[in-house]
Amino acid sequence: MTAKFEQIKKYILEKIESGEWQENALVPSENKLADDFAVSRMTARRAVEELSQQGILNRTKGSGTYVASLKGQGSMFEIKDIADEITARGHQHKATVIELETIQAIAPIAIALDVEVDSEVFRSVIVHFDNDKAVQVEERFINPKAAPDYLSQDFTSTSPHEYLSHVAPLTEARHTIEAVAPTEQVCEWLQLFNQEPCLQLIRRTSSKNNVVCFARIIYPGSSYRLGGQLTFGKH
Repeated sequence: MTAKFEQIKKYILEKIESGEWQENALVPSENKLADDFAVSRMTARRAVEELSQQGILNRTKGSGTYVASLKGQGSMFEIKDIADEITARGHQHKATVIELETIQAIAPIAIALDVEVDSEVFRSVIVHFDNDKAVQVEERFINPKAAPDYLSQDFTSTSPHEYLSHVAPLTEARHTIEAVAPTEQVCEWLQLFNQEPCLQLIRRTSSKNNVVCFARIIYPGSSYRLGGQLTFGKH
């Protein structure tokens, strides 16, 4: 029999994953959840605290509990749509689709997507532009079970991030970041005239317990930087 606090967690996750509760939406209070599920406030608090620790909820003292902005688990970096970032600056976003295909998963890709080696997966390579300047190369490998219609999308008008967030709402993200020397192909895509260092982000995202996407995202080092904020408790 499922524990009561797990039932509350499942209820909250279903509301978020269905889109009924959007980012920054106010979540029912612990007292309300306790009444609805006929449990103690301590049980409801455990469910809310565990989801907060996972970065799914954001508790604000004196205000309430809200659906958090999606963040990589254990990371201070938000997962943002490159198109939204560019338009938020008042610039024009454009995307060029280089590849959109089905491939057989070699071992590293199969392991990352949790599928069988040589099974069919989807692959896309897209270059994103900020006011006609190439600012990102995005290579994604997609689990077809999570997004079966991925290859039929027009990614010049809808970004992969936006599409995947709709069909398979993300519940977990893990990523690593490192400096890399770009290949000749990446230099061509990013219109780099010398092999300046680039930032490479490797990200693996899941929806519920299923891996959705394994991505390699590359930015020119001269035009991109990472930042974040850490808040420390008072001692």
